[in-house]
Amino acid sequence: MTDRITLTGVRARGRHGVLPEERVLGQEFVVDLVLHLDLGRAAATDDLAATVSYAEVAETVHELVTGEPHDLVETLAGRIGARLLEDHLLLESVDVTVHKPSAPIAVPFGDVAVSVTSRRDVAVVIALGANLEDPAATLASAVDRLTRTRGLRVTGRSALVETDPVGGPDQPAYLNAVVVGRSRLSARALLERLHRIEAEHGRTREVRWGARTLDLDLIAYGEARSDDPELTLPHPRAHERGFVLVPWADVDPDAQLTLPDGGRRLVRELADEHRADGIRTGPEWPTGRRQHRGGPQEPSC
Repeated sequence: MTDRITLTGVRARGRHGVLPEERVLGQEFVVDLVLHLDLGRAAATDDLAATVSYAEVAETVHELVTGEPHDLVETLAGRIGARLLEDHLLLESVDVTVHKPSAPIAVPFGDVAVSVTSRRDVAVVIALGANLEDPAATLASAVDRLTRTRGLRVTGRSALVETDPVGGPDQPAYLNAVVVGRSRLSARALLERLHRIEAEHGRTREVRWGARTLDLDLIAYGEARSDDPELTLPHPRAHERGFVLVPWADVDPDAQLTLPDGGRRLVRELADEHRADGIRTGPEWPTGRRQHRGGPQEPSC
């Protein structure tokens, strides 16, 4: 990641430190930030939604510096980074430097600064589907491509299931599967990687719910909630889709899904409620590796 937003010199009075007088009297802290994210879309579209508001970031930093005290500046820096990653799904990592220029040191000094880098390591769930050409080979190729996507570590793959089409025109039955893993990518960046893999396998979007060579859906991204129409998290219809729930329960029996109303259910319980929705045991995964269409492979993380 080469794009960044730099915000320096955010000042606020806090009560962080191990000495009693630091907790009572407080002192000024200064925070510098480097936000790492993909700014290509923002640069091309002038769309505020494609970037991060540095005003909001500054307000968050001020809130955390003036809020709950910590013994260590390192803890404060880590909390700031974690909070910014939680609040802003576009961020991939955050460098936080906290300065403590009035630290209680007995000898002359210029500054004390602690720098902490907070990176994402988020559990993700990706649903796969295909019903054109050779679906089993296509899904195997897509999983292979996911395993070699930088910033994504695949940790599990479900069995294949055959499912009846839901909505749309008449079309062949689908093969579906679910992959689980962990991602260092932002949610937006991961979604863009999925779209890229779809395109490499000939995916087009002329007909809604139409037949497709490959469909990759980001179902869950940690505990993130997003109402963005282009990136709704968790997937708003996952709780009622047997072709997602059944393979997800297969690969991760203890998984939970946050429902649109904010409640949580075990995925295996939801899967049991939808196993009769045209879900059948699919073929075995192909043993050979089929090369995906498109350009060179991305190295894995």
